[in-house]
Amino acid sequence: MGSERVGRVRVAAPATSGNLGPAFDAAGLALDWWDTLDARVTDGPTAIHATGSEAELLPAGPENLVHRAMLALAQEAGAALPALHLSVVKAFPLGRGFGSSAAAVALGLLAARALVAPELPDAVVLALAAELEGHPDNVAPCLAGGATLCWRESGRVAVTGLALHPQLAAVALVAAGPLATAAARAALPGAVPFDLAARTAGRAALLAPALGGAFELLLPATEDGLHQPARLALDAVSRRALETLRERGHAAFLSGAGPSVLVLCHRSALAGVLGDARRALAGAGGWRAVEVGLARTGALATVEARAGG
Repeated sequence: MGSERVGRVRVAAPATSGNLGPAFDAAGLALDWWDTLDARVTDGPTAIHATGSEAELLPAGPENLVHRAMLALAQEAGAALPALHLSVVKAFPLGRGFGSSAAAVALGLLAARALVAPELPDAVVLALAAELEGHPDNVAPCLAGGATLCWRESGRVAVTGLALHPQLAAVALVAAGPLATAAARAALPGAVPFDLAARTAGRAALLAPALGGAFELLLPATEDGLHQPARLALDAVSRRALETLRERGHAAFLSGAGPSVLVLCHRSALAGVLGDARRALAGAGGWRAVEVGLARTGALATVEARAGG
């Protein structure tokens, strides 16, 4: 279908959890928790409408990240973006460590590609997403689905997928309020001891077999002393819950920059993890522990032709 005939694009993008403990800025996991965008070509002017979880916090003007991503892709492609009615539905909360910005960028990029540059390669979309969002460990699994490792090669973001065992499950401890990623990053130390860096690298190396089915490795594979201690100092509930769950043998880690926590486990252990997570959150007003599925596929766009096109 030629881009000139596309009249409407619907896109869904999953939540993500970055870092997975020790793989700071390198590993991420897509979660079965989806934001959606309905982009419809209109006679203008462009309008942005958001509903759902904390949608009132999303800007409806030039600072809207979905629309900024669309404009960036159109500029990259040397194409003009038509006037649009954009309807965003938020399924997961902002600023809790679940990649809300990555999802917004993915929604905008995939919608714009479908509208004005369907031939644009996935590698260009990934590069734009990483540039706009700043955290490839979130945008990579959002676009690709599953678990990913990412790194920079000759100035470009490179990505590879990691196998996920079909019985791998997750529990999210969703924070009561947001924590700005900039604040979480500002808390990080400027340098770390060599032995800590070496230990962290060893733990990160365990992630691939742990996610692929070596469940006995999940606990050591998600241990981190590089970035989590500084970030946990910003939120007492996060710190207490994470420490309690790990003491009980559960593979708990900060989801992204936090303050939310994610726990990975075998599906047979899910009920026990949920119970322990809820007990760990006792008295923490506004926090909640929920099972969250893993998204095996990434963001996806579907298009409709213009009437009479």
